[in-house]
Amino acid sequence: MNGPLLSMRAALILLMALLVGIGAGVLTALAGAVVAQACLAGAAAFGAAVPFFNHLVG
Repeated sequence: MNGPLLSMRAALILLMALLVGIGAGVLTALAGAVVAQACLAGAAAFGAAVPFFNHLVG
């Protein structure tokens, strides 16, 4: 019962996907988009990065 909540692999995949999502959102905001569009772009990039990194790390 005292084990970790996430495995090291899952934490690494989610961290890399989070960094990609933040980067995409920041770049979208710097390009002049509205904040809502930047958030949606970051969320879409996060969603696309999770299976990509899952395949890459796995």
